[in-house]
Order: sequence, then structure tokens, then C-alpha cells
Amino acid sequence: MDIDLNIIAIIPARGGSKRIPNKNIINFCGKPMISWCIEELLSIKEINSVYVSTDSPEIALVAKKYGAIVPFYRTDFADDYSPVSLATVSMVTNLRKKLMVKADVVIQVMPNCPLIKAKDIRAQLMNFIKLGVNNSVLSSCKYGMFNPYWAHVIKGTSNERLFPEAFKLSRSQDLPKLLCPSGAVWISESKKLLESETFYSSDYVLFEHKWESVVDIDDLSDLKLATAVHHLNSANEN
Repeated sequence: MDIDLNIIAIIPARGGSKRIPNKNIINFCGKPMISWCIEELLSIKEINSVYVSTDSPEIALVAKKYGAIVPFYRTDFADDYSPVSLATVSMVTNLRKKLMVKADVVIQVMPNCPLIKAKDIRAQLMNFIKLGVNNSVLSSCKYGMFNPYWAHVIKGTSNERLFPEAFKLSRSQDLPKLLCPSGAVWISESKKLLESETFYSSDYVLFEHKWESVVDIDDLSDLKLATAVHHLNSANEN
């Protein structure tokens, strides 16, 4: 498919992670964590350039080794509190101002989601283009065994059902389908992203992936889960 759009991918990868030190470049199944998504993005022909936004020389070195562009270091939004989308907005703004790079479409991919594959990212991108490049499209997955409809709020020594109406339906398969947003892949029109400073635009939509593709590694338990999924996938491929 020929697409007359300048599509760029940005991987926000700050240093200073606390729950898993050096998380974005730790060894994940034989390669630095960030290298997995870099290689997948570089294999997608519709994507013109893959950039990494980082404040860390160590992460920059690894990113460049695997083929990503690190045009400058991140100086803003490298703390524990700023929304990650602001770091991506800052990168898009600086690319325009400093390098005259004017992207039509921005794909944000998180380095701590190493199981996402090129075919999954491309499928989401094609869905975004099919919708007319007007909606932001966020990755998601279906809820599994931990269904939010069964959630309880703890109030003192008692519990209160968060969705009492759901308990009138005895079987989980009778409940409406729920999707959980994932940070793995967020896609937006560049202009809309710069205006709203968030991928959660007023008309965003969700694109469903298998949960195994969008495991988000934040702590050691997540790392163990993602590692197990990777080994299972590798065994099935062989």
C-alpha cells in the first residue's frame, strides 16, 4: 500500500527507572529491552523514521546501535510525574524547530512493551489510516480472568460492589465486552497531538490486540510474565 504521509515513530525512553533499574536497556531474552521495538518499527515500510526520546547517554548509545535516531537529548518531561505523551509532543516540536521534520502521523511505542510485533503495529496503523487519519488510535486488549465488573470498593471493614448491576448476570460471558487501554502503541495525527498534547483526543478509538502482545513491563512480576510469554511464543514458532 502506497501512503503519501510522513509517518514517524517515537520511543520515549527516559533513564532513572526505579522499580527496575535501567529497565529500558536491561537484558530481555538476549537483547536490550528497547531493541525489540526498534527492530520491529524499522521493519515497517510505511514508517519513515524511528526516533528515541531519552535523557540518558546509555539508552541513546543502545538505541543508535540498533538503528534508531537520537537527534538530541530530552531536557523536558524526564521526571516521574509528567505524562509520557508530553515527552513525545516535545520531541515532535523540537524535530520541527531544529531539524525541519514535519510529520503527518506520530506513532508512540513504549520500550517496556517488547512483545509487540511489526504486524500488530502495522495493523493498528492501517486501521488508523482507514478511519481517515482523524481519530487517535490506542492499543488495547480484552480483559481476561480479572474482570472489572466483579470489582469491589473497600470501605472501612466492608466491601461495596462497584458495578452492582453486573451481579444480576450470573455468567461472565453474558457481560458486555470490555477493553483495557495499553500503552504499547499510540497513534495520532501530528497536528492533533500538538494541539491537545495527548493521544487521548476527544474522538480516540481503541484497537484490540492479543494481551500477549501488549504486556507492559513495570515491575519484576511483569518482567517474569513477559519472559514466559516470549519463551512460549518462541516454542510455538518452532
